Amino acid sequence: MEAVRNIPYGIQQPAVSGQILQLESDLGLKLFNRRPFELTAAGQELYEFVRPFFSNVEAVGEKLRGGVTQTVRMAAPSAILRDHLPEVLQLVRKRFPRLKLILRDAHQPLVEQWLERHEIDFAVTVLEGRPPSGLDSAPLLALGGYFIVLKTSRYQTAAQILEAIAGGDGSLPTEPLITLPANEALPRVFREMLAKRELEWPASIEVSSLELIEIYAANGFGIGLGFDLPDRKLNPKLRSIPIPELPPIRIGALWRGKLTPLLQNLLEAFQTRARTFAPAAALGTPKP
Repeated sequence: MEAVRNIPYGIQQPAVSGQILQLESDLGLKLFNRRPFELTAAGQELYEFVRPFFSNVEAVGEKLRGGVTQTVRMAAPSAILRDHLPEVLQLVRKRFPRLKLILRDAHQPLVEQWLERHEIDFAVTVLEGRPPSGLDSAPLLALGGYFIVLKTSRYQTAAQILEAIAGGDGSLPTEPLITLPANEALPRVFREMLAKRELEWPASIEVSSLELIEIYAANGFGIGLGFDLPDRKLNPKLRSIPIPELPPIRIGALWRGKLTPLLQNLLEAFQTRARTFAPAAALGTPKP
């Protein structure tokens, strides 16, 4: 049942279905049609009656707790959690000094699932098109992609690597490709770019983070595919090669429902941070 995924209290579908059947039995009325789903007239009347209560539960809870909720459950790639979130939190703590955090290291597909299941409140991740139904977003950065090679590598430009993939220099790809999982935005965009050239370069090593890409590239396991993250310092054994043909990847904030004052402040702090360390790549402005 779709509704079960929107209940944040860990209630399973059989329990919800049983409660609905019991309610219909007690009322002696049918509240909704199952297929296709739609409320009956009685169900709509009941919904309009209870909606004001549930719409105000969060506000009442904050009041009972003596102020604005200061706990945030957030997910983002480890590079953001490590290199940028501490600076962002310095701004947020000026207004929310009792801030409590629950942080998770994750990329796009997983954070969207967590938001839909109410397991987190806020995420910074890759944005592709419109967010899934029920989620909202704000862009922060547009980042280019690059190859990550050893400093001793003979490759100096992306064109040379692409030529090698095509077999144009007689070295049809003998070096493995190291990437994020195939369902991530960057590997997908890269595959699309190769397809336009009628090329293929299957990943030999898939890892869960940019840090692992660098670790394996630094140890000679192949060529990495990564983001051009601002302020990112590569391993001394490595150098980056920009890929001009690769479309920029949008990084942004993602959340579910109306922003609380705390989450609004967190969003604005991320936007300030984006404009500070990468003004040329920064996107968007704080929402009013």
